[in-house]
Amino acid sequence: MGKRKFALLFSAILLVASIASLAVKGLVLGLDFTGGTLVEVEYQQAPVIADVRNQLLDAGYEKLVVQNFGSDTSILVRLSQDFNDKVGQEVVAVLNASEDEVKLKRAEYVGAQVGEELREQGGLGMLFALGVVMLYVAFRFQFKFSVGAVAALVHDVIITLGLFSILGWDFDLTVLAAVLAVIGYSLNDTIVVSDRIRENFRRVRKGTPVEIINTSLNETLSRTLMTSITTLLVLFALYFLGGEMINGFSKALIIGVVVGTYSSIYVAANVLLLMGISKDDLLVPVKEGVEEEEVEGADFRP
Repeated sequence: MGKRKFALLFSAILLVASIASLAVKGLVLGLDFTGGTLVEVEYQQAPVIADVRNQLLDAGYEKLVVQNFGSDTSILVRLSQDFNDKVGQEVVAVLNASEDEVKLKRAEYVGAQVGEELREQGGLGMLFALGVVMLYVAFRFQFKFSVGAVAALVHDVIITLGLFSILGWDFDLTVLAAVLAVIGYSLNDTIVVSDRIRENFRRVRKGTPVEIINTSLNETLSRTLMTSITTLLVLFALYFLGGEMINGFSKALIIGVVVGTYSSIYVAANVLLLMGISKDDLLVPVKEGVEEEEVEGADFRP
Protein backbone atom coordinates (compact mmCIF):
# COMPACT_ATOMS: atom_id res chain seq x y z
CA MET A 1 0.00 0.00 0.00
CA GLY A 2 3.02 2.29 0.18
CA LYS A 3 2.79 2.49 -3.64
CA ARG A 4 -0.97 3.02 -3.70
CA LYS A 5 -0.74 6.61 -4.99
CA PHE A 6 1.43 5.53 -7.91
CA ALA A 7 -0.99 2.67 -8.59
CA LEU A 8 -3.92 5.09 -8.53
CA LEU A 9 -2.17 7.34 -11.06
CA PHE A 10 -1.26 4.36 -13.26
CA SER A 11 -4.84 3.06 -13.24
CA ALA A 12 -6.19 6.54 -14.01
CA ILE A 13 -3.88 6.85 -17.04
CA LEU A 14 -4.92 3.42 -18.36
CA LEU A 15 -8.62 4.15 -17.83
CA VAL A 16 -8.48 7.56 -19.53
CA ALA A 17 -6.55 6.13 -22.50
CA SER A 18 -8.97 3.19 -22.79
CA ILE A 19 -12.11 5.30 -22.56
CA ALA A 20 -10.72 7.83 -25.06
CA SER A 21 -9.84 5.10 -27.56
CA LEU A 22 -13.23 3.41 -27.16
CA ALA A 23 -14.98 6.76 -27.69
CA VAL A 24 -12.90 7.84 -30.70
CA LYS A 25 -11.85 4.63 -32.45
CA GLY A 26 -14.29 2.16 -30.97
CA LEU A 27 -13.82 -1.59 -31.25
CA VAL A 28 -12.89 -3.35 -34.48
CA LEU A 29 -15.96 -5.57 -34.61
CA GLY A 30 -15.52 -9.03 -36.09
CA LEU A 31 -17.82 -10.85 -38.48
CA ASP A 32 -19.98 -12.07 -35.59
CA PHE A 33 -21.11 -8.46 -35.12
CA THR A 34 -20.98 -7.06 -38.67
CA GLY A 35 -21.99 -9.92 -40.96
CA GLY A 36 -20.53 -10.40 -44.45
CA THR A 37 -20.09 -13.07 -47.13
CA LEU A 38 -19.77 -16.82 -46.70
CA VAL A 39 -17.93 -18.91 -49.30
CA GLU A 40 -17.62 -22.70 -49.13
CA VAL A 41 -15.04 -24.45 -51.32
CA GLU A 42 -13.95 -28.05 -51.80
CA TYR A 43 -10.32 -29.21 -52.18
CA GLN A 44 -9.09 -32.45 -53.71
CA GLN A 45 -6.77 -32.97 -50.75
CA ALA A 46 -6.98 -31.57 -47.22
CA PRO A 47 -5.27 -28.13 -47.21
CA VAL A 48 -3.46 -26.37 -44.39
CA ILE A 49 -5.83 -23.78 -42.91
CA ALA A 50 -3.01 -21.29 -42.29
CA ASP A 51 -1.91 -21.51 -45.95
CA VAL A 52 -5.46 -20.86 -47.18
CA ARG A 53 -5.76 -17.85 -44.88
CA ASN A 54 -2.40 -16.45 -46.00
CA GLN A 55 -3.37 -16.79 -49.69
CA LEU A 56 -6.51 -14.72 -49.11
CA LEU A 57 -4.68 -12.15 -47.01
CA ASP A 58 -2.04 -11.74 -49.73
CA ALA A 59 -4.85 -11.21 -52.26
CA GLY A 60 -6.12 -8.24 -50.29
CA TYR A 61 -8.90 -9.76 -48.19
CA GLU A 62 -8.53 -8.31 -44.70
CA LYS A 63 -11.16 -9.43 -42.21
CA LEU A 64 -11.79 -13.12 -42.69
CA VAL A 65 -12.33 -16.41 -40.89
CA VAL A 66 -11.14 -19.70 -42.41
CA GLN A 67 -12.18 -23.06 -40.96
CA ASN A 68 -12.98 -26.64 -41.85
CA PHE A 69 -16.61 -27.44 -42.49
CA GLY A 70 -17.80 -31.04 -42.26
CA SER A 71 -14.62 -32.65 -43.61
CA ASP A 72 -10.90 -31.95 -43.96
CA THR A 73 -11.28 -31.05 -47.65
CA SER A 74 -14.23 -28.69 -47.19
CA ILE A 75 -13.27 -25.12 -46.28
CA LEU A 76 -15.57 -22.36 -45.08
CA VAL A 77 -14.43 -18.77 -45.63
CA ARG A 78 -16.22 -15.83 -44.03
CA LEU A 79 -15.40 -12.39 -45.45
CA SER A 80 -16.29 -8.96 -44.13
CA GLN A 81 -17.09 -7.53 -47.57
CA ASP A 82 -20.62 -7.19 -48.91
CA PHE A 83 -22.02 -10.05 -50.95
CA ASN A 84 -22.02 -9.96 -54.76
CA ASP A 85 -22.44 -12.53 -57.51
CA LYS A 86 -18.72 -12.65 -58.35
CA VAL A 87 -17.21 -12.98 -54.88
CA GLY A 88 -17.32 -16.78 -54.88
CA GLN A 89 -15.50 -17.05 -58.21
CA GLU A 90 -12.95 -14.45 -57.09
CA VAL A 91 -12.10 -16.45 -53.97
CA VAL A 92 -11.81 -19.68 -55.99
CA ALA A 93 -9.54 -17.94 -58.50
CA VAL A 94 -7.22 -16.86 -55.68
CA LEU A 95 -7.14 -20.33 -54.12
CA ASN A 96 -6.65 -22.06 -57.49
CA ALA A 97 -3.29 -20.33 -57.75
CA SER A 98 -2.01 -23.21 -55.61
CA GLU A 99 -1.43 -26.68 -57.04
CA ASP A 100 -4.68 -28.11 -55.64
CA GLU A 101 -7.87 -27.80 -57.67
CA VAL A 102 -10.55 -25.91 -55.77
CA LYS A 103 -14.27 -26.03 -56.53
CA LEU A 104 -16.92 -23.56 -55.40
CA LYS A 105 -19.77 -25.17 -53.46
CA ARG A 106 -21.72 -22.06 -52.41
CA ALA A 107 -21.45 -18.32 -51.87
CA GLU A 108 -24.05 -16.36 -49.93
CA TYR A 109 -24.65 -13.47 -47.58
CA VAL A 110 -24.42 -14.22 -43.86
CA GLY A 111 -25.96 -11.90 -41.28
CA ALA A 112 -24.42 -10.79 -38.00
CA GLN A 113 -24.76 -13.33 -35.21
CA VAL A 114 -25.02 -10.49 -32.71
CA GLY A 115 -27.56 -7.86 -33.70
CA GLU A 116 -28.09 -4.38 -32.29
CA GLU A 117 -30.88 -5.55 -29.99
CA LEU A 118 -28.80 -8.39 -28.57
CA ARG A 119 -25.89 -6.01 -27.97
CA GLU A 120 -28.13 -3.67 -26.01
CA GLN A 121 -29.59 -6.54 -24.00
CA GLY A 122 -26.09 -7.87 -23.31
CA GLY A 123 -24.97 -4.47 -22.03
CA LEU A 124 -27.99 -4.19 -19.75
CA GLY A 125 -27.39 -7.75 -18.57
CA MET A 126 -23.79 -6.92 -17.65
CA LEU A 127 -24.91 -3.85 -15.69
CA PHE A 128 -27.48 -5.97 -13.88
CA ALA A 129 -24.82 -8.58 -13.07
CA LEU A 130 -22.52 -5.90 -11.61
CA GLY A 131 -25.43 -4.64 -9.50
CA VAL A 132 -26.09 -8.14 -8.15
CA VAL A 133 -22.37 -8.58 -7.40
CA MET A 134 -22.43 -5.29 -5.50
CA LEU A 135 -25.42 -6.42 -3.44
CA TYR A 136 -23.84 -9.80 -2.68
CA VAL A 137 -20.51 -8.32 -1.54
CA ALA A 138 -22.32 -5.68 0.55
CA PHE A 139 -24.35 -8.44 2.23
CA ARG A 140 -21.40 -10.81 2.60
CA PHE A 141 -18.87 -8.21 3.78
CA GLN A 142 -19.76 -4.51 3.98
CA PHE A 143 -20.91 -1.76 1.61
CA LYS A 144 -17.41 -0.28 1.18
CA PHE A 145 -16.12 -3.70 0.12
CA SER A 146 -18.85 -3.92 -2.54
CA VAL A 147 -17.84 -0.56 -4.02
CA GLY A 148 -14.20 -1.72 -4.13
CA ALA A 149 -15.10 -5.04 -5.78
CA VAL A 150 -17.27 -3.45 -8.48
CA ALA A 151 -14.68 -0.71 -9.09
CA ALA A 152 -12.06 -3.45 -9.68
CA LEU A 153 -14.37 -5.30 -12.12
CA VAL A 154 -15.20 -2.15 -14.10
CA HIS A 155 -11.48 -1.26 -14.11
CA ASP A 156 -10.56 -4.67 -15.57
CA VAL A 157 -13.26 -4.70 -18.26
CA ILE A 158 -12.60 -1.15 -19.48
CA ILE A 159 -8.82 -1.67 -19.71
CA THR A 160 -9.21 -5.02 -21.51
CA LEU A 161 -11.62 -3.53 -24.06
CA GLY A 162 -9.48 -0.39 -24.30
CA LEU A 163 -6.36 -2.34 -25.24
CA PHE A 164 -8.30 -4.15 -27.98
CA SER A 165 -9.40 -0.74 -29.27
CA ILE A 166 -5.96 0.88 -29.05
CA LEU A 167 -4.17 -2.07 -30.72
CA GLY A 168 -6.90 -2.53 -33.35
CA TRP A 169 -7.52 -6.20 -32.60
CA ASP A 170 -10.74 -7.82 -33.80
CA PHE A 171 -13.52 -8.08 -31.23
CA ASP A 172 -15.70 -11.14 -31.79
CA LEU A 173 -17.81 -13.55 -29.73
CA THR A 174 -14.77 -15.44 -28.41
CA VAL A 175 -13.34 -12.18 -27.05
CA LEU A 176 -16.70 -11.32 -25.49
CA ALA A 177 -16.68 -14.72 -23.77
CA ALA A 178 -13.17 -14.00 -22.50
CA VAL A 179 -14.26 -10.64 -21.07
CA LEU A 180 -17.05 -12.36 -19.14
CA ALA A 181 -14.54 -14.92 -17.86
CA VAL A 182 -12.27 -12.08 -16.73
CA ILE A 183 -15.11 -10.70 -14.59
CA GLY A 184 -15.49 -14.05 -12.81
CA TYR A 185 -11.74 -14.48 -12.34
CA SER A 186 -11.20 -10.97 -10.99
CA LEU A 187 -14.19 -11.20 -8.63
CA ASN A 188 -12.98 -14.48 -7.15
CA ASP A 189 -9.53 -13.02 -6.47
CA THR A 190 -10.99 -9.86 -4.94
CA ILE A 191 -13.27 -11.87 -2.63
CA VAL A 192 -10.31 -13.87 -1.29
CA VAL A 193 -8.35 -10.70 -0.52
CA SER A 194 -11.42 -8.98 1.00
CA ASP A 195 -12.06 -11.92 3.30
CA ARG A 196 -8.52 -11.71 4.70
CA ILE A 197 -8.78 -7.92 5.13
CA ARG A 198 -12.02 -8.28 7.10
CA GLU A 199 -10.53 -11.06 9.23
CA ASN A 200 -7.47 -8.98 10.12
CA PHE A 201 -9.51 -5.88 10.92
CA ARG A 202 -11.37 -7.94 13.53
CA ARG A 203 -8.35 -9.89 14.80
CA VAL A 204 -5.50 -7.38 14.96
CA ARG A 205 -5.77 -5.02 17.95
CA LYS A 206 -3.25 -2.40 16.89
CA GLY A 207 -2.38 -0.92 13.55
CA THR A 208 -3.73 1.65 11.12
CA PRO A 209 -6.04 0.64 8.24
CA VAL A 210 -3.10 0.99 5.83
CA GLU A 211 -0.96 -1.38 7.95
CA ILE A 212 -3.75 -3.93 8.37
CA ILE A 213 -4.60 -3.94 4.65
CA ASN A 214 -0.91 -4.20 3.80
CA THR A 215 -0.55 -7.22 6.09
CA SER A 216 -3.63 -8.83 4.54
CA LEU A 217 -2.31 -8.34 1.01
CA ASN A 218 1.06 -9.80 1.97
CA GLU A 219 -0.61 -12.85 3.50
CA THR A 220 -2.62 -13.54 0.31
CA LEU A 221 0.03 -12.40 -2.18
CA SER A 222 1.63 -15.81 -2.77
CA ARG A 223 -1.78 -17.40 -3.38
CA THR A 224 -2.79 -14.60 -5.77
CA LEU A 225 0.44 -14.73 -7.78
CA MET A 226 0.62 -18.53 -7.99
CA THR A 227 -2.98 -18.75 -9.19
CA SER A 228 -2.33 -16.11 -11.84
CA ILE A 229 0.94 -17.66 -13.02
CA THR A 230 -0.53 -21.15 -13.44
CA THR A 231 -3.52 -19.67 -15.30
CA LEU A 232 -1.21 -17.68 -17.58
CA LEU A 233 0.82 -20.80 -18.42
CA VAL A 234 -2.33 -22.39 -19.85
CA LEU A 235 -3.34 -19.20 -21.66
CA PHE A 236 0.06 -18.77 -23.31
CA ALA A 237 -0.16 -22.39 -24.47
CA LEU A 238 -3.55 -21.60 -26.03
CA TYR A 239 -2.19 -18.42 -27.61
CA PHE A 240 0.84 -20.06 -29.26
CA LEU A 241 -0.62 -23.51 -30.01
CA GLY A 242 -4.40 -23.04 -30.13
CA GLY A 243 -4.65 -21.68 -33.66
CA GLU A 244 -6.39 -18.69 -35.19
CA MET A 245 -9.89 -19.49 -33.93
CA ILE A 246 -9.09 -18.88 -30.24
CA ASN A 247 -6.32 -16.32 -30.72
CA GLY A 248 -8.52 -13.40 -29.65
CA PHE A 249 -9.95 -15.40 -26.75
CA SER A 250 -6.52 -16.21 -25.34
CA LYS A 251 -5.23 -12.63 -25.83
CA ALA A 252 -8.22 -11.16 -24.00
CA LEU A 253 -7.82 -13.60 -21.10
CA ILE A 254 -4.08 -12.97 -20.81
CA ILE A 255 -4.72 -9.23 -20.55
CA GLY A 256 -7.64 -9.79 -18.19
CA VAL A 257 -5.73 -12.08 -15.81
CA VAL A 258 -2.78 -9.68 -15.59
CA VAL A 259 -5.01 -6.64 -15.05
CA GLY A 260 -7.30 -8.60 -12.70
CA THR A 261 -4.37 -9.66 -10.53
CA TYR A 262 -3.18 -6.07 -10.34
CA SER A 263 -6.67 -4.77 -9.48
CA SER A 264 -7.26 -7.31 -6.71
CA ILE A 265 -4.06 -6.10 -5.03
CA TYR A 266 -4.24 -2.36 -5.66
CA VAL A 267 -7.63 -1.16 -6.93
CA ALA A 268 -10.08 -2.81 -4.49
CA ALA A 269 -7.87 -2.12 -1.45
CA ASN A 270 -7.20 1.43 -2.63
CA VAL A 271 -10.92 2.13 -2.85
CA LEU A 272 -11.37 0.86 0.72
CA LEU A 273 -8.78 3.36 1.97
CA LEU A 274 -10.27 6.19 -0.09
CA MET A 275 -13.67 5.46 1.50
CA GLY A 276 -12.16 5.53 4.98
CA ILE A 277 -12.53 1.88 6.03
CA SER A 278 -12.05 1.38 9.77
CA LYS A 279 -12.47 -1.26 12.48
CA ASP A 280 -15.83 0.25 13.42
CA ASP A 281 -17.19 -0.74 10.00
CA LEU A 282 -16.42 -4.40 10.65
CA LEU A 283 -17.31 -4.88 14.30
CA VAL A 284 -19.32 -8.01 15.01
CA PRO A 285 -22.70 -6.96 16.47
CA VAL A 286 -23.22 -8.21 20.03
CA LYS A 287 -26.65 -9.51 20.96
CA GLU A 288 -28.39 -7.79 23.83
CA GLY A 289 -28.04 -9.67 27.12
CA VAL A 290 -24.97 -11.59 26.01
CA GLU A 291 -21.66 -10.66 27.59
CA GLU A 292 -19.20 -9.45 24.99
CA GLU A 293 -16.31 -11.84 24.60
CA GLU A 294 -12.82 -10.52 24.33
CA VAL A 295 -11.54 -10.79 20.78
CA GLU A 296 -8.26 -12.61 20.87
CA GLY A 297 -5.56 -11.83 18.35
CA ALA A 298 -1.96 -10.85 17.91
CA ASP A 299 -0.87 -7.22 18.01
CA PHE A 300 0.25 -5.79 14.71
CA ARG A 301 3.99 -5.90 14.30
CA PRO A 302 5.47 -4.32 11.19
